[in-house]
Amino acid sequence: MIRFEGVSKMYGDSCVVNNSNLHINQGEIVALIGPSGSGKTTTMKMINRLIDPTEGRIFIGGTDILKLNVVELRRNIGYVIQNIGLLPHMTIADNVALVPRLKQWDENVYRKRADELMDMVGLDPETYRNRYPSELSGGQQQRIGVIRALAADPEIVLMDEPFSALDPISREQLQDEIVYLQQKLRKTIVFVTHDIDEAIKIADRICILNCGEVIQTGTPEQILRHPANDFVKNFIGLHRLSQTGIMPEITEIMIRPVTSKPNRGLTEALNNMRKQRVDSLLIVDQNERLLGIVGVWEIQNKFQNEALTVGDVMNPNLPVVLYNQPLSEAVNIISRHQVAYLPVIDDNRRLLGVITRAGLVDVMAKQLGATQPQRVGGVQAC
Repeated sequence: MIRFEGVSKMYGDSCVVNNSNLHINQGEIVALIGPSGSGKTTTMKMINRLIDPTEGRIFIGGTDILKLNVVELRRNIGYVIQNIGLLPHMTIADNVALVPRLKQWDENVYRKRADELMDMVGLDPETYRNRYPSELSGGQQQRIGVIRALAADPEIVLMDEPFSALDPISREQLQDEIVYLQQKLRKTIVFVTHDIDEAIKIADRICILNCGEVIQTGTPEQILRHPANDFVKNFIGLHRLSQTGIMPEITEIMIRPVTSKPNRGLTEALNNMRKQRVDSLLIVDQNERLLGIVGVWEIQNKFQNEALTVGDVMNPNLPVVLYNQPLSEAVNIISRHQVAYLPVIDDNRRLLGVITRAGLVDVMAKQLGATQPQRVGGVQAC
C-alpha cells in the first residue's frame, strides 16, 4: 500500500531520515515510535507531502506520490494531529464534513456521513451536530478530529500523537475506539507515538526509529520477544524475561476512584469531572455501595433537564471484580468488556477502588522482568 524506497530527508547537513525502506500493508495500523529527533513525524509527513523527500521515492498503491497532484493527494489522506485543529467558527457537523464538501460531495450524502460517524464514536448527532468545538470536552474534540479524518472515506489515515494531551482515562478510551473503528473500517493507519504501551495496544506492527533510521519493524509480540539490539531493549524497557514473579493482590494495585452520590445534580457532576480530569463517575450510596456509572455523554444528553440527578441517568450495568479474586480474573474482565478501568468491590458491593489498564500493564511488565519504558530522556541522543 505505502512503500518507501531509499528515502532520505536532509536539512542542510543534518540528516533527519536516512535511507528508509519501509512497507506498510493495506488495512494495517503501523505505529512509528522513537525518541525525539528519530524522524518519525518527518517520515509520516512525507506520505502526504507536507514534507518532500530529499532522496528516494514513496509509492502509494504502486504510484510515485511525486507524480500526483499534491492537493488531491492530501484530500485523499485523512490527517489527525495532537492539537486537533477543529475550526472554531464552524459547527461540529461542518467540521466533520469539511473534506467531503471540498470534494464536492452531495450535501445530503456528507451530512448523513457526518451523522453516522458521530454516532459511531458515541456522540449523538442530534445533540452535537450544531454545537461548536468550544462546547466540547478535550476528549470529545479529539473524537471529532478522528472522524473528520475518516469522513471522506480515505484509504490512508495519518495520526500524529493524537492522544498525548488527553487525561489517562480519555486516552485509553480513545485508543479502544481506534481499535474498534479499525475493525469496522479497515483503513491503512500510520500512527506516530512516543508511548510504547500505546503502540503495543493499537498497532498491528511497530516501526522503531532512531537517528533517522529504521532500527526494527515487527508485530508487538515479535519486538517484545526478539528486540533487535540494545537500543530496542532499552527503549521498550525490556532487559530480561522472567516468569517467576508472583502476581500481586488486586487490592495492592487498585487506586482511588472518582465518585458521586446519586442525588447530585448534572452540573455538579460535570464540574467534578472537569476538576478531576475524567469523563465518567462511579455512583455510590451513603454506605459506599456501587450503584452504577455515568459518563459525560449521558450527562450532556440530559443536561437541559434541571430536575434530573446523576442517579437518574447512570448506567447500573457495569463489570466489576471482587477484591479477593485473582488478578488474572480482572485482566480477563477488562479484556472481555473492553473497558479502561474496573471497579473493585467487596462482598457487600462496597466500592474499594479501581484498577486500570495502565496499572495492569505495569504489573504484567514487572512479572516479565521489565522496567518502566524509556522515554526521550532515557535514550542516547543522536
